[in-house]
Amino acid sequence: MQAEANGTCVPELVRNHIRTFATIWHRLIAAIRIYKVNIYSKKLYWKVVLLAIAVVIGISSLWYTSTLVDKLQHEERKKVELWAEATRVLAHKQSGGDLTFVLKVIIDNETVPVILADAQGNVLSFVNLDSSKAEQPRWLSEQLEIMKEENEAIEVTIGDDYFQYIYFKSSTLLTQLKYFPYIQLGVISLFILVAYFAFSSSRKAEQNQVWMGLAKETAHQLGTPLSSIMAWLEVLRTKSVDENTLDEFEKDVKRLETITERFSKIGSTPNLVPMSVNAILEEAVAYISNRVSKKVEFSMDFEETQDVLAPLNKSLFEWVIENVCKNAVDAMNGVGKISIKVSDRTQFVYIDITDTGKGLAKAAFKRIFEPGFTTKRRGWGLGLSLCKRIIENYHGGKIFVKRSEVSKGTTFRVVLRK
Repeated sequence: MQAEANGTCVPELVRNHIRTFATIWHRLIAAIRIYKVNIYSKKLYWKVVLLAIAVVIGISSLWYTSTLVDKLQHEERKKVELWAEATRVLAHKQSGGDLTFVLKVIIDNETVPVILADAQGNVLSFVNLDSSKAEQPRWLSEQLEIMKEENEAIEVTIGDDYFQYIYFKSSTLLTQLKYFPYIQLGVISLFILVAYFAFSSSRKAEQNQVWMGLAKETAHQLGTPLSSIMAWLEVLRTKSVDENTLDEFEKDVKRLETITERFSKIGSTPNLVPMSVNAILEEAVAYISNRVSKKVEFSMDFEETQDVLAPLNKSLFEWVIENVCKNAVDAMNGVGKISIKVSDRTQFVYIDITDTGKGLAKAAFKRIFEPGFTTKRRGWGLGLSLCKRIIENYHGGKIFVKRSEVSKGTTFRVVLRK
């Protein structure tokens, strides 16, 4: 071959292609880390900003409205006191006096609800109350009690031994003003809520575009050196190279092909074909068990003797099982048991994956599927998020934490449609 003619040995070329793989992989890791830090730091920043704006607006609105209400209440009391003085003057009927101004003061009160009552609490007259309801004595008494609780009565001296009392409550305008800041806060909160959801949606759409772009670009970049390595593998078979070594080399190359295929399918609608869930699980477990600690014991329980079929994309579904099992191994620190149980129902297939690891707090049941969330010291927090996307978006199923207990273990359930 041309390489041999130039004096270049085949293993050296293979090593060069492997270095290319490593370079591409490190670039992918760096891109994910940079993007992850930027997105989630900005997310926290904007949450704090929106909350701070809401708090400032709310406090300012309540303070200003409270000040305004206090001023208006003072003005309304002064108006009622003036009305009481006019009533007092009118009651004495000073002869020869001009009562035009007094009558005008009484007539001009068109906003503040007022009740004039005697010392025993009997209603003598009222102003600015619903006259139709006022025909019910009980309703007037209720209004009188409300006014007694809201404002201090104003005493009107009619004679030496006869007193009347004026009771009043806030006008409709003032009452509306009291509730205005709460309505305003509600509107502002709704606006911020809508803005936050809009921001979250746009952020998720941006994330999706970036993840899909990274995945497809990675698959594209891996494709060229992978094809070359496969060709050189065939060349190595013609040389005096140990066959067992080449077989292991071929397994790793096929593994790289699987990874490349998985990345290429992110963001695309996968082709689902009815396949044996049992067979795929056995194949995935066989692969994982050979690559983790020998102190991890795997067991499988199939309720049905026959194969359980479900529409699947093999490479993506295997990816889910591998991710969940690897998380389980990490949770057990490489020592423990992982059991997989398959239950065949009329419309669904249930797959329960149980480990004997450190377990999860209940608060983490949903958060564990969020991009960036991880309980490990090292990790990107993308594995289970990817599993959720593959199962729910691509297979129309569900994946969730069925149960978990701290220091005892966790069970993940995968639900597939048949």
